[in-house]
Amino acid sequence: MTSVIQRHQRRVQKWEPTLDPDGLRSVLAAVRRWQPFDGAALLDDVGAVLDDVVPAEEALEDHALRLRGHLMQLVAIAVAAEAGQKDAEAAQLIADARRLRAQDLPGDHHQAVGHLRRMAWSVDLLHERLGAIQCIRKAA
Repeated sequence: MTSVIQRHQRRVQKWEPTLDPDGLRSVLAAVRRWQPFDGAALLDDVGAVLDDVVPAEEALEDHALRLRGHLMQLVAIAVAAEAGQKDAEAAQLIADARRLRAQDLPGDHHQAVGHLRRMAWSVDLLHERLGAIQCIRKAA
């Protein structure tokens, strides 16, 4: 009986957190900002911009914000799944998405609509490719 007790009385090293308080706050802030992937909203936003009806000028910034969000989320998914290393087409689509996302919305209405449509196509193509290579579920 004595050997059983001694075996369970071994010293365990004290756990030390891997992040300091600022690091933990940073992680918490990122978790609070996280949004789950919403394929239906993505398709709605792409459809609204690629529709035959040109988006109204007052709605352009809102569309740009949502499309940039979709591009960011899709690129993050692709990077986490290492899609760019596994698939050349995905790598090109990721690069295109990053380039388009970084560009400012032009001030001219027609140029802004053209930019939004390029972003929408980029969102749609990257979404479709990530589904095809099984990084996300295919859209219905």
